Amino acid sequence: MKRSTSVLAACVLALATLGPASAADISAPIQPLTLASDTAGYFGDAFDAGNNGNTFADRFTFTVGDYPFSVDAIVASISRSAATGLDITGLSLYSGANDLLVSGSVLSGGAIDAWQVAGDLLDPGSYYLQIDGTLVSDGAASYAGSVLLTPVPEPAMLGMLAGGLGLLGVALRRRVRPDN
Repeated sequence: MKRSTSVLAACVLALATLGPASAADISAPIQPLTLASDTAGYFGDAFDAGNNGNTFADRFTFTVGDYPFSVDAIVASISRSAATGLDITGLSLYSGANDLLVSGSVLSGGAIDAWQVAGDLLDPGSYYLQIDGTLVSDGAASYAGSVLLTPVPEPAMLGMLAGGLGLLGVALRRRVRPDN
């Protein structure tokens, strides 16, 4: 009797350590973000049916050129209901060295998931956007997003602009007016 109890306890313990089946990671390979005129682009991914419960963390890389830029991005997925399609769980901006710079914020959740992220004064270098999510049904699903890079004028440029406008104002003020 003692031996059968021990075998039963060992089986229960073995099953308990297995736990529930874990979700598969179906992340796409890292993808370069193609930017029109080096400032605007689109990104996204589509998932086949049969991936309920699986997760993803897709990365889209881009490079900031010769001077600082600000970045704004938005991503969304649309489903018939909150129980179909996919659930976006995060949108983040990282440096090329994998340092988290900015976490995005939720604009809406449920049947329509929408997230936004904004980063200011990105120095020249490599960066990536990461979109995290979970498939919540066995149907096919997709998400799409857009990104906009806006150049940030350097302080020296602003000083030169102010100085130039000041000189223009002085020149206009000193201009001799014809007598009537």
